[in-house]
Amino acid sequence: MRSIIIIFVLFISISVLGQKAEIYGNVFDENGKVFDPAVNIALKGIAGGTTTDRKGNYKLNIPANSEIIVQFSHVTHKSKYKTLNLKVGESIQLNIILDELIQFDTVNITAKRHEYTGVTHIDPKEIEAIPSPSGDVISAFVKQIPGVYSNNEMSSQYSVRGGNFDENLVYVNGIEIQRPMLVKSGQQEGMNFANADLVDNIEFSAGGFSSYYGDKMSSVMDVTYKRPTKFGGSASASLLGGSVHLEGSAAKNRLRYLTGIRYKTNQYILSALDTKGDYHPSFTDIQLFVAYDITDDWELSFLGNYAVNNYEIIPQTRETNFGTIMEALRFTVYFDGKEVDRFVNYMGALNLKYHNNETNLDFTGSVYRSIESETYDIQGQYWLDVLQNDLGKDDFGDVAFNKGVGTYLNHARNELNTWVASIQHRGSKGSLQWGFNLRRDILNDRLSEWKMIDSAGFSLPHPDDNIGNANPNYSPSNEIHLTEVIKGKQNLNTNRFSTYLMNDWVFQKNGSTSIYKLNAGARLNYWDFSNELLFSPRISLLIKPAKNKDISYRIATGLYSQPPFYREMRYHNGDINHNIKAQKSAHFVMGTDYVFQAWNRPFKLTAEAYAKYMWDLIPYEMEDVRLRYFAENNAIGYAAGVDFKLHGEIVEHADSWVGVSFMQTQEDIKDDYYYEYYNAAGEKISSGITVDNVPADSVKVEPGFIPRPTDQRFVFNLFFQDYIPGYEKFKVHLNLVYATGLPYGPPTHKRYQQTRRMPAYRRVDIGFSWQLIGHETVLKAKNPLRNLKSAWLSIEVFNLLEINNTLSYMWISDVNGNYYSIPNYLTSRQINLRLKVDF
Repeated sequence: MRSIIIIFVLFISISVLGQKAEIYGNVFDENGKVFDPAVNIALKGIAGGTTTDRKGNYKLNIPANSEIIVQFSHVTHKSKYKTLNLKVGESIQLNIILDELIQFDTVNITAKRHEYTGVTHIDPKEIEAIPSPSGDVISAFVKQIPGVYSNNEMSSQYSVRGGNFDENLVYVNGIEIQRPMLVKSGQQEGMNFANADLVDNIEFSAGGFSSYYGDKMSSVMDVTYKRPTKFGGSASASLLGGSVHLEGSAAKNRLRYLTGIRYKTNQYILSALDTKGDYHPSFTDIQLFVAYDITDDWELSFLGNYAVNNYEIIPQTRETNFGTIMEALRFTVYFDGKEVDRFVNYMGALNLKYHNNETNLDFTGSVYRSIESETYDIQGQYWLDVLQNDLGKDDFGDVAFNKGVGTYLNHARNELNTWVASIQHRGSKGSLQWGFNLRRDILNDRLSEWKMIDSAGFSLPHPDDNIGNANPNYSPSNEIHLTEVIKGKQNLNTNRFSTYLMNDWVFQKNGSTSIYKLNAGARLNYWDFSNELLFSPRISLLIKPAKNKDISYRIATGLYSQPPFYREMRYHNGDINHNIKAQKSAHFVMGTDYVFQAWNRPFKLTAEAYAKYMWDLIPYEMEDVRLRYFAENNAIGYAAGVDFKLHGEIVEHADSWVGVSFMQTQEDIKDDYYYEYYNAAGEKISSGITVDNVPADSVKVEPGFIPRPTDQRFVFNLFFQDYIPGYEKFKVHLNLVYATGLPYGPPTHKRYQQTRRMPAYRRVDIGFSWQLIGHETVLKAKNPLRNLKSAWLSIEVFNLLEINNTLSYMWISDVNGNYYSIPNYLTSRQINLRLKVDF
């Protein structure tokens, strides 16, 4: 009987202890705004607690029927305490204001509460719901930053304010990241180096960045990986691939580790393209980051990466409808052959850090290895047909008659092996920062490409024959003239040295709360291939007026240079220019940042105007993600525009943003010109239009400024989130993009002819997410899912409106030299299923 009473008492005690109440609410700062960063919320004398999210929200279960002291704390503010005694099941809203700053001798906290520096800060948790066909949420978000543009959802590459893909810097834990150079399409591209599962913070600047970064002309993305303090991880799977990551610490948190494995296949996406065939893409990436605190002041860390990207296609057929209502055309191709590409990358970096009070020293040694191969032999036999466009005919939409037939054969055996080894030091003492980098590049390139076009049985260009020849005994050679031949074999060993010095100054007049922050510095860069020493001063001024602490102004200017890596110095025929120099630009940026409340919710409006003058430019052509340079510093150019972004809670507790950009970029190639010919009647001779095509006069034309390949005049981006009222577990994520078309032209390698415009890029992606498990989910002790922190199931619809967006053009010609541009369309509507769990 005594045993029964004891068991009964224990049962009642456990039941009472297990009875809960709930508190929830927001935490605000001294200005009545959402407190950012997170506030710790703890129960005094009881284990457990939580933190606020980036919107200042929190929710916490507390014991019922007992007096509980709740502590709200942050390192910069004095803690607040609340004493509560709630009934079982009771739920109350408790909003807290932390308004008493802790005074520090060496740090002015109030000056950093809202500081606009022209840098976009990206929280990985905020962007993980963005629907993206590439599976790369980091690049998907970056592409939505005003001033950034990409017309290829299958690629992680982007252009910034008139620059190209090669002009963007990417750092991970302070190490500059390289990327493969033979990749010519988004279909072949693997994954972005930065693994979103491992990322703690991302900073992105679209121009006017400090001397800390260099030496490229457009943008910088600086990624910092996590510093875990306990074991955790995540796993995700979708129709496009999957990923797993683990993190944790040991030895009393002196040892920290992160590791992630990603696998991607876009076979499902590629099946929706016009070109049908057997696609076998496979992309795998493994990363490891380990850090160990040798002492309280010294840390040793290692970052390693191995990536292998395999791409194989055996094309079978292609059918593309294009043209206008007046002339609707169909391009049909039957293929033979295949393409096999392989890109293998290794990277390892060893870092030693010292930190003591205001002194920071950082020493890094890194090695990057890339083995790239591109091989294909593909023959296409094509038919160009005119479709019936008479709505009254029974055969409307069918082939009316044939306009041309032909065959083309493309061949490539390309190999590129790259070694990049560097030693880097960075340091700071108070506000003074310095650094240097020594780098050695080794490149071995084997280039072999040729194309042949056979139009209606005639090879183009057509060799001489004896038709119509006055000499009946004339016997022409049987040579086959290829349309394009590229042969090259290069071995390069070059050294680079760069250094920088910069400092921050904060000015505040007596009796005034206005703050002026000045950042000034300079970089030196030397490359022994060109023997060019470049000096790049940079300066920026941040103004925080006293009258309105929610608004900031920034002005920045500086010189930015970009020495060639390799592709910029290689001619179309495979030779290299030994007199190549760095491209150079001057940036001028003015911007403002305004934080405000609307509908009792936080919003931020950012606006920037910019102008860039560029000289010693190397003109290039762009097709998909392949850039082919002209290898001459023979152009000047400019880019100018304005960017706007509004970020906030259009729907309460759900972040959304909208961005608008206007931009123009043009270049003037110094030595380009062409002649216009006129017949005896004064008519300008046009093949196929004029009857008299005998030149009687000519006029030399210098094109002057023409649009650069990235001349994106207008871009509109919208990311909108919503949820079912009262049920935030079900969310909707809408991503919308509209952008005017990019320039293009025939493959004649004459830039002045590449001024036509592609159709506008229009795309809508939508995702539906359902939270299966969250922090409030109660699972039984024996439930196999009890260790999961969260689980989300998502359904994504890519290209919801099924719009045929044009990526590039394939050009065919007839024996008369007339070119026809066949659009290469991007992906059509596809549905993706994704599951993500955190533990």
